[in-house]
Amino acid sequence: MDRKTEEDIIARVLAGNRQAYARLVEEYKTAIYNLAYRMTGNVQDAQDLAQESFIRAYKNLVVFDPRRSFFTWLYTISLNLIRNYLKKKGREPSIPARENPISEAVSASEEQETAREELLEICLARLSPRVRELIVLRYYLGLSFEEVAEITGLSTSAVKMRIYRGLEKLQKYFDGV
Repeated sequence: MDRKTEEDIIARVLAGNRQAYARLVEEYKTAIYNLAYRMTGNVQDAQDLAQESFIRAYKNLVVFDPRRSFFTWLYTISLNLIRNYLKKKGREPSIPARENPISEAVSASEEQETAREELLEICLARLSPRVRELIVLRYYLGLSFEEVAEITGLSTSAVKMRIYRGLEKLQKYFDGV
């Protein structure tokens, strides 16, 4: 969705047309859910956090700065909710660990790919939440380094360095299995 369309929808919502907000929800619900799922590893938690993200964004729409992208503003709200949730729960993502996921998939290439993806999820869960969120934003959600920087409040160079270091750790975890 382009910024002009977002601005028009937000103007309509602020003018009292609450139904117009559904278009923003529809546009971004999958991305916000995916972010929450990648950070928590739990379907129900991801659904709850995504829903809460949209509720908070709606309630705070009056303070939204139209010079910013709604998309990055919404991601910032979502990340803050997820960070608080993880801090409050004091837990890592609940991605099921297995003894040796790769050994379970030796026959078919599809099974091998699934096993590699499961292993990657397990390794990703071992990263700190701050590093994990950067990698999820950049590589799972496909955001640019600049967008990740805007969402997280870090400089672009800090984002690049932390992602690079995170990918190095991820590779070590992956190789160590």
